[in-house]
Amino acid sequence: MALSIREVDAKRLLGEYSSPAVSIHADTDCDKLPSSAPWLLSSKLVVKPDVLLKRRGKSGLVKLNCTWQEAKDFVAKHLDTQLTIEGLTGVMSHFIVEPFFPHDDKTNEMYIAIRTLREGDEILFSHTGGIHVGDVESHATRVTVPIDETGKIPAIDFGHMFEKVQCAQTKAALPKFVQGLYTKFCEMHFAFLEINPFSYDHANDKFMVLDSAAKLDHTAEFLVADKWGHIDFPSPFGRVFSKEEQYIRDLDAKTGASLKLTVLNPKGRVWTMVAGGGASVVYADTICDFGMAHELANYGEYSGAPSEVTTYEYAKTLLSLICKEGTYREEGKLLLIGGGIANFTSVADTFKGIIRALKEYANRLREFKVRIYVRRGGPLYQEGLALMRKVGEDTGLPIKVYGPETYITAIVPIALADDGGAVAKELEKHEKLPRGRTWHETKMEEVEQDPAFQQLDLHSTQDGNATAAGAATGANGNGTAQPKAKVLFTPQTRCFVWGLQERAVQEMLDFDHVCGRKQPSVAAIIYEFSVSHLRPFYFGTDEIFIPVVQTLKEACDKFPEVDTMVNFASMRSADKATKTSMDFEQIKTIAIIAEGVPERRTRQLNEMARKKGVTIIGPATVGGIKSGAFRIGNTGGRLENIMNSKLYRPGHVAFVTKSGGMLNEMNNILSLVSDGCYEGVAIGGDRFPGTDMMEHIMRYEADPNVRMIVVLGEVGGTIEYDVGRAIKEKRITKPVVAWCVGTCAPMFSTEVSFGHAGAWAGSDSEQATSKNAFLKECGAYVPNGFQEMGVKIHEVYEMLIDTGALRPVKEPEIPRIPMDYAWAKKLGLVRKPKGFVSTISDDRGEELVYAGWPISKVMQTSMGVGGVIALLWFKRPLPDFAYRYLEFVLMLTADHGPAVCGAHNTIVTARAGKDLICSLISGLCTIGDRFGGACDQAGCQYMKAHYDLKQTPEEFVNHMKTSNQLIMGIGHKIKSVHNPDMRVQLLKKFCKQHFTKKPLIEFAEGVESVTTKKKDTLILNVDGLIGASMVDLLFHCGCFSEQEARDFIANGCINGLFVLGRSIGFIGHYLDQKRLKQGLYRHDVDDIAYVLPNLVKE
Repeated sequence: MALSIREVDAKRLLGEYSSPAVSIHADTDCDKLPSSAPWLLSSKLVVKPDVLLKRRGKSGLVKLNCTWQEAKDFVAKHLDTQLTIEGLTGVMSHFIVEPFFPHDDKTNEMYIAIRTLREGDEILFSHTGGIHVGDVESHATRVTVPIDETGKIPAIDFGHMFEKVQCAQTKAALPKFVQGLYTKFCEMHFAFLEINPFSYDHANDKFMVLDSAAKLDHTAEFLVADKWGHIDFPSPFGRVFSKEEQYIRDLDAKTGASLKLTVLNPKGRVWTMVAGGGASVVYADTICDFGMAHELANYGEYSGAPSEVTTYEYAKTLLSLICKEGTYREEGKLLLIGGGIANFTSVADTFKGIIRALKEYANRLREFKVRIYVRRGGPLYQEGLALMRKVGEDTGLPIKVYGPETYITAIVPIALADDGGAVAKELEKHEKLPRGRTWHETKMEEVEQDPAFQQLDLHSTQDGNATAAGAATGANGNGTAQPKAKVLFTPQTRCFVWGLQERAVQEMLDFDHVCGRKQPSVAAIIYEFSVSHLRPFYFGTDEIFIPVVQTLKEACDKFPEVDTMVNFASMRSADKATKTSMDFEQIKTIAIIAEGVPERRTRQLNEMARKKGVTIIGPATVGGIKSGAFRIGNTGGRLENIMNSKLYRPGHVAFVTKSGGMLNEMNNILSLVSDGCYEGVAIGGDRFPGTDMMEHIMRYEADPNVRMIVVLGEVGGTIEYDVGRAIKEKRITKPVVAWCVGTCAPMFSTEVSFGHAGAWAGSDSEQATSKNAFLKECGAYVPNGFQEMGVKIHEVYEMLIDTGALRPVKEPEIPRIPMDYAWAKKLGLVRKPKGFVSTISDDRGEELVYAGWPISKVMQTSMGVGGVIALLWFKRPLPDFAYRYLEFVLMLTADHGPAVCGAHNTIVTARAGKDLICSLISGLCTIGDRFGGACDQAGCQYMKAHYDLKQTPEEFVNHMKTSNQLIMGIGHKIKSVHNPDMRVQLLKKFCKQHFTKKPLIEFAEGVESVTTKKKDTLILNVDGLIGASMVDLLFHCGCFSEQEARDFIANGCINGLFVLGRSIGFIGHYLDQKRLKQGLYRHDVDDIAYVLPNLVKE
C-alpha cells in the first residue's frame, strides 16, 4: 500500500539528488542541531511546515532567505499551533529546514513527477513549475518506462520530453538528473514522487529540489529497511489519530491479520465491526445509501484470521469509543457486527474475542442503549452465532443474530427499521430479502418437483458442452458465434501447492470429492524445508498419500500434466516461488495468495507472465473457484458453504471481484437468486494484480457455458471504464451486472484507508459513483446500491429465462459428504476415548497454561522456577518459602565436581564427540541407588521409621543393623562432625527458619547423633537432609493431604529434584569440555589392573 511520507524523509531518501534538510518537532533540541548540520549556521535557510500540506506558500507558511535564529523564531511561533485551510483543521507538528536557493521563479522552476502504473512507471515533466505550473496533467510531457522483469533499472528514452526547456545548459543536464532520480525512485520503492518546483544551479552544475511530496510502498520495508532508516508515515493533514485509532494501528503492525479503524463521527449512532476488507466497504456504502452517512461513526475492518486475543483487543477498543463519556444519545446507538462468508477464518474463535469484550462492557452498553445486530457466515459460524445469542441472554443486551441465509447487508435496514416510526415503514420492503435454506434442510424431491427445472442432462453445463438452449444461439440468443475461450480450470485440472498448507490441501480434496472428480486436484506439495516424503490426506473416505517434494523440478518430472500452481509462499518469498514456477513451461496458471508483496516485484512478475503467456491470479487473493471442477486453496470456505452455495455443480453466472471475502458472498447470493456460480475469481486487492478484471470478463464472454457476467469493482483505478467501453463497443455481448463499492468515500470528511491497497481514488473519475454511472450509461445492469445487487442479478437471470437464452437444468443428486472427525466432534455427533490424559498444562488456547495458571500470570508473580515446579509437579501453588526451598535444593545439587560418576560419564561422552543430549543422558543414567538415589531412599526410610513403625532414632539404627541394610543419607568420605558439609549447614539453617514443622529433619539429626558415636564421618549428608526436608515440606506445608504427600514421594519426586539439579552441572561439564576442545578420552593403563587367566600354564 502506498503511504505518504514527510518531505524531509523524501529528500533524505533521494540522497545526492536533493539538498540536505533537518526536521524540527516538539522533541527537537534546536541548540544541538547545528553540531550535526553545520550548514544551518553558514547558509541562508528556508523553513516550512512538513505536515502533508499543499500550497504552503500561498498560506504564508514559508519563511525564505532567513538565518538560523530567524528560522527558530518562526518555528517557535507556529509549532503545535492549529491551522484551518480549505476546511481542514490540523496541527503544525513538524517543520523542515533546508538551504535557501535564490532563483528566478519565472524562468528557473520546473516540475517533475513519477508514479507507478500497471504497465510501467510514468514520468511527467513540465518546463514550468511552482505556482505557474497550472493544470500539469493537461500540458506535461510524459514518458512511460516499461517494467524490466529482471529487476534492472532501464535507461530512459526521453524523446522530446525536454524540448521546451529554454536554457541549453539546463536541457543538457536534465537527462542525467532525471535518470538518477528515477533510479532512486526504483531502489527506494517509491510509489509516487512529485517535485514542484526544482531549479538548476548553474554555478555548481546541479539541480536543487525545492518542494517535494512522496509516497512509499510500505510493503517493501523488509527489502529496504536499512536504506530507509526510520520512516514516519503521518496521517493526512487535518486527520489526527485518536489514541484508540493509534492503538489499532500499532496492533495491526504486530499481527499477521489486518485491522483498520477510522473514527468518522465520535457522537454518531451507527457503529460497525465488520470482518473483511470488501465487506467493510459494502456495509459503509449501505449505511450511507439509507441516508445515515451523518450518523456513521466509524469505518473499520478485521480480517486475515485474527486470533481471539487480537479480536478481543479490537472489539474492546471499539466498545470503549461507543460508550465514551459525552457521546450518549437518547435514541440509543446501533452496533453492526457484520461480514461476508469467511473462507478460512473461524467465526467462533473471532466471536469469542468479541464476546469477551461485550461481557466486559455489558453494563455500559445497556446504559448507552446500544442495540446489536450480527450477521456472519463461514467456518464454525453456527457455534459463533449460538455464542452470540447466549451472550445476549446472559447479559440482557439486545442482540439479533443472522447467518448466511440472510443477505449480507440486511441487518442495516433491519436495525434502522427497529427505530420505529416513519423510518420503519419506509424500510419494511428491505427486510424482505432473498433467503435460502442450508443444504441440510433441502430435500431432493422438492428440487425435482420445481417446475423451473427441466429434465436435461446433468452434465450439460460441463466444459465444452453448452446447454440445449445455448448450443443453437449465442449467449444473448442472437446467433453470434463466440470466440474460443481461454479455459483456466476444468474437472481434470491438477495443481502443485507451494508450501505445506495441509488444511487448504484437504479442503481442495474435499471439494474434488463432492464434485465427483476421479482424481485429486493436488498432485504434489512443494516444501523446501523438508526431505521428500509422502503425506496422508483423505479423498472422500479413502486415505491417500500426496508427495511432498523439495523442488519444483522434482514435482514437474513426476507430474508433467500439471499446469497450475497455488503459491502459498510468504510475502518475502512469493515472487521467488512464482519466478521459479514460470521457469517451467508446463505451468500456465499461478495463484499468489500472499498479501504484502512489494508492488515493484509484483509488476516484474506480471511482465514476466505476460511474455511467457502465464495467467497470474493475485497477489493478496484467496484465489478462485470453478463450480464442479476446481478450487484454489481455501476459496469457497468450508465444505458446508460449498454445499449451501451449490458449488459442487456449475451454474451459468460467472463473476469477478477484488475481494476474497466478497467472492464467497457472491457465491452465496448467486445460489439464492440464480442457478449459481459457473466460475468466480478474486483478482486480489493490491493495486497491480496479475490479471485485471477485463482479462477474466473476456474469458467469460468467450465461454459458451457462461450466460451472464457479474462484476464487483471498487473505488480506485480505472479498469471499470474499460469494461464499460467493451460493453458499448459490443465486444462484450453477454449481460453484465456491475457495481463498484466505495460510494461512501466522498461523503467522509476525512481520508479513509479502506481494506484493499488499491481502494483509493486518485481523481474524481476513480470514485465508485462515477464508475457506476459510466457502466450504466454503457449498458451494464447497475443496481441502486449493493443492497439491491441480488435483486438486479435475479431480474437479469429471469430475463434470460424468459427470452430462452438460458434454460435451467435439473439439479444433480446432492452428494454424500464424509464428515471430518474433528468437525463431527465439534457438533457433538461422536465421542472417542482419549489416547492419554494431561492435567498439568494446556497449549490449545491463546496462552500456555500451567495447572490452570496462564503463563502471563506465572511470569507476573514472584513464583520463579520453584513455582513452576510446584505447578507442573504438584498441580498447585505452594507457599513462597516452598518455592525458595525447591530452588535452594536445585542450587545445592547442581554439581559436585568432575570426579563423581555422573559428571565423569558426561565428560567422557562429550570428549567422544557426542552431542549435548547424548552426553547428558550418559550422566543421568548413572543416577540410582548408589549415586543420587540416596535422596529418595533416605526420605522413604526415615518416613517409614518415624511415621509407620514409630521408631526412635536408636531403634531405627539398630533395626537397620539387624536387617543388614545400609542407612541412606548417612556418611561422607571426607566430611565429618568436626568438618561439616557446608551444603548441609546451609540447607538445615533455611529449613529451621522457614518450615513450620520439621519432625523428619529432627529424626534424621537423631539418627546422626547415634551413627557418629561409632565414627565421626557417619554424618547426615546432603542426600539425607534433602530426603528428610522434602518429606517435611510435603507433609506440613498445608497444601497436601498425607496420602497425597505419600503418593508424590512414592512416585519419585524427591529423586526428581536431584535429577533436575544435577542436569545443570552435567550440561556445564559438557560445555566446558567443548569450550576446551578436549580430545577423545582414554583411561591411563597404569590405573587399570589387568588380571587375565594364564592360558599357557593351564
